[in-house]
Amino acid sequence: MNKIIIETVEQFKELENKHDTFLFFKNSVTCPISQGAFDEFNQFISEHKEVPAYYLNVQTARELSNYIAETFQIKHESPQILLIKNKEVIWNTSHSNITYDKLKKAVLQ
Repeated sequence: MNKIIIETVEQFKELENKHDTFLFFKNSVTCPISQGAFDEFNQFISEHKEVPAYYLNVQTARELSNYIAETFQIKHESPQILLIKNKEVIWNTSHSNITYDKLKKAVLQ
């Protein structure tokens, strides 16, 4: 599975009902740190297509970004990645901590 952009709260809720577990990346299209983290995310997803993966761009999906922060009680950051299982965040990290190796460890454990 390739990563898919999600832009609305309704789309996000559909993901929660569709998948037991999935990755969700919060991206900033104007931040160089975010671009580096997005590259790490892309590399991981390209090698692990079995992992459902989605993302949003905070500049165009602010309502969804805020919804995620409020729903899961996790401070908004971007870049930020969340591993969601059974409608709960079981792991998350942000900024330069988003690496291929850390994704592999968190997702494939």
